Amino acid sequence: MTISGNDAKNLIVFQQSNEPRDRLRQTNRSSARCGPATASASVAVRRSRLSVRRNSLDRCLRFLFIFILHLMKKIMGITDILCQALQQQSQDIVNAMCLVGTTKYLIQVLREDGWDALFTEVKNFCEKHDIEIPDLNDVHSTTKFGRSRLQQGQVTIEHYFRVEIFFTAIDQQLQELNNRFSEQAIDLLTLRCALTPKDNYKSFNIEKICTLVEKYYHMDFNMQEKINLKFQLQHFLIDARQDLNLKNLSTIQELCSCLIATKKTQNFYLIDRLLRLIMTLPVSTATTERSFSAMKIIKSRLRNKMEDNFLADTMTIYIEREIATSITSESIIDDFKLIKERRSLL
Repeated sequence: MTISGNDAKNLIVFQQSNEPRDRLRQTNRSSARCGPATASASVAVRRSRLSVRRNSLDRCLRFLFIFILHLMKKIMGITDILCQALQQQSQDIVNAMCLVGTTKYLIQVLREDGWDALFTEVKNFCEKHDIEIPDLNDVHSTTKFGRSRLQQGQVTIEHYFRVEIFFTAIDQQLQELNNRFSEQAIDLLTLRCALTPKDNYKSFNIEKICTLVEKYYHMDFNMQEKINLKFQLQHFLIDARQDLNLKNLSTIQELCSCLIATKKTQNFYLIDRLLRLIMTLPVSTATTERSFSAMKIIKSRLRNKMEDNFLADTMTIYIEREIATSITSESIIDDFKLIKERRSLL
C-alpha cells in the first residue's frame, strides 16, 4: 500500500497529538500499580519540578536578567583577548602590555559612551521576544512585593540600571585591571622587555634599564653598583652583538644560561644579578593555574589532613615532573646520607 505525502503528514500529527495522552495513561497505570500514596508523591514531585522550571523561565524572561546578560557579553568580549593572551605559557611582554592598555581604554569607552547603545540593544531584544520593558522614569522598587517605599533618596529605574549595575560592573573591571597591572607592575614588565635579547638586542635600552633599577631595585644595588651597571651594560651590548654565543638568543632565561656557560658572569656580574631578579617576575597565569590543578589532584578527600610543607613539596615534584624524572633514587639516597652521619648504612 502506498502512502501519499499528505497522509504521512497527517499520520505524524496524529501520533504527536496522542503522545501526551499515551504518557498520561502509562503514568496512571504505574500509579495504580504502586498504590495511592506513591501516586500522590510522584504527582507532587512532577508538579514541583514543573514549578521550578516555570520560575526559572520567568526569571530568564525578565528585563533585569536580559540587561545583565548583554552587559556581561560586552565586558567579557573586551577582556577575552587579554585573558587568552595571559594564559599562554610563553608570553610576549610588549604585546601583553599593549593588550592591557587597549583593554582599559575600551572598557573606559564603554563606560562613557556605551550606555545608549547597550540599552537600545536590550530594548530591541525584549521587543523581539515579547519581554516586558519597564518605564525608566518610574521609581525603582526596593521591597519584596514590588511596591515602592516612601523613603527619601529614592531613585528611578534608569538610575538603578545605569549607576548601580552598568557603572558598578565596569568600575569593578577597571579596578581589577588597575590592581593587577599597576604602574609598578607595568614598569617592571617594561624593564623585563628592555633586557630581552631578541632580534639582536633590538629593545635593549640602557637608559631605561638604569632608570627602572634606580626606582625599584635600590635595595639590591648600592650607589657604586648602580654607577657601574651602566658601564657594564654598554660593554655587554657591544660584546653580545659580536659574540656568536650571545647573538641568536631570544629569552632572558637563555641569556642568563649563556652567561653562565661562557663564564661572562665574572665580568658582567651586575647584569647577571639583574637578570635573576627579573626572572622572578610572573608574566603569565599558566603556572598559577597549573598549580591549582595540581592541588585538586594531590589534596584529595583522603589527603585533606596533609601539612603545608609536605603539600608544597609534593606539588613541586608533581608540577616539575619533567625535572623530577631525571633524578634517580640513588642520588636521593646519597644526598640524604650526606645530611648527617648515621649508624647503619643506607
